[in-house]
Amino acid sequence: MLGLGGRWLHRQFTHIVVTDARIAADMVVVSSRLPGWVTAVEVAEGDAVRKGAVLVRVDDRESRAQARELEAQLAGVPLRRAEIDARIALADRQTRSEVAVQRANVEATKAALAAAKAQRVLAAAEHERIVDLVRLGMVTPLRQDQTLAALETARQQVSIAEANLQRAHASVAQAQAARENLQVLSRQRAELGPEEERLRAVRARAQFDLEDRVVTMPFDGVVNRLFVDRGEYVVPGQRLLMAHDPARVRVDANVKETDIRFFRPGKPVAVTVDALPGRTFQGTVERVGQAATSEFALLPNPNPSGNFTKITQRLPIRVAVRQIDGLLKPGMMVEVEAVADD
Repeated sequence: MLGLGGRWLHRQFTHIVVTDARIAADMVVVSSRLPGWVTAVEVAEGDAVRKGAVLVRVDDRESRAQARELEAQLAGVPLRRAEIDARIALADRQTRSEVAVQRANVEATKAALAAAKAQRVLAAAEHERIVDLVRLGMVTPLRQDQTLAALETARQQVSIAEANLQRAHASVAQAQAARENLQVLSRQRAELGPEEERLRAVRARAQFDLEDRVVTMPFDGVVNRLFVDRGEYVVPGQRLLMAHDPARVRVDANVKETDIRFFRPGKPVAVTVDALPGRTFQGTVERVGQAATSEFALLPNPNPSGNFTKITQRLPIRVAVRQIDGLLKPGMMVEVEAVADD
């Protein structure tokens, strides 16, 4: 009995035990990115869930309809492109042949005009010759009237040929203007490229929205709290549930400032759990806080009267501890023991 008391007394002087300590873990809040009605909750509090498993389903009918609409619009782009290509090919053939025909008509009209002018020159010369002969009395005035009529006819033919040439030039210009429609069709075809890319981007966004309406587990973990139920309406950013990774637990402790020198980063410590008597877990000091916990109190403790009572402050430390068979659960009270060596 005396030996046990001696060992206990020796331990009190050679070890520091911190009782203000508990198991902690990073609690991850899973939220909704999109608004909608909750159609299914696939998990319950306390469930162990694998990464990627479905947690909550949000109504996706509208998103599916939008996705189908975008798919239909995208499917129509190749059809529109093929239609424009067919119109371009048809217009190219038609206008190309029309321009060739009208240019040939211009050349033919020019030849007809040249012939009409030559005929007018001949008719004028013949008329002048007959006028001279009439003056000499060698032919009758009737012959002069005939050559004059022939000259007038030749002049009219020249006028007609000139008018035909103007019309031929106008037809060529009209045919060339019709070919300019090819440029309009080509621009319409070129615009289909950016339009298709825009639709693809919108479809990708719609697909993201559709996928986000199925909320999945971001890691292997345990569901701690559920905040929604089937039939509720959620908004972007609203909490759906809270979970943690049981493999990534730690010990958060508050150490008296008079003992903090014994808790250096990297120092091994022993962790005992109130709920697991007789079990000791080995840990390592991972981090030592640089400010006392009182500095972060929500309600300050002013001292306007001037009376002062000195109170030992505490500094937070974090101890890395290895999880064993899921025994360590967030919130469990523990004790951290370290050797009191400087």
